[in-house]
Amino acid sequence: MSRSSLYDAEDLADYIARNYSGRVVEVGVGHMADVAVALMARGLDVLLTDREERLAGGLRVVADDIFSPRQELYSGARLLYSIRPPLELQLAMGRLAARTGADVLVRPLADEVAQLPGFARRLVNFGQARFFLFSNSQFH
Repeated sequence: MSRSSLYDAEDLADYIARNYSGRVVEVGVGHMADVAVALMARGLDVLLTDREERLAGGLRVVADDIFSPRQELYSGARLLYSIRPPLELQLAMGRLAARTGADVLVRPLADEVAQLPGFARRLVNFGQARFFLFSNSQFH
């Protein structure tokens, strides 16, 4: 196991890898790509997006605005996830996921968690990781 600056990155990656395959997208990656690195090590196809293109943790971040997303970037993604996103970002992720059929995973900073129309929300405790999973009920 690699050492991570995000204490629950390995547990988050384990949960995602056990429940999703193929492409997953981290939205608003910021400068911490710990979960993405761990997911790639587990064989998932991970796309990182944020407002500007750059490297994060040695990984390429694709520039995209989640409030006006380039749909083709998210095509085929089974999960959109974000670490400590503000409410407005969570809502934008929900709108995009509703169109693409993806689930949404939010690892909040505190208790700032949105209600996403059309999604069933549940709190998941997995190892050290605590996060909210929004299942796209239209596709499950």
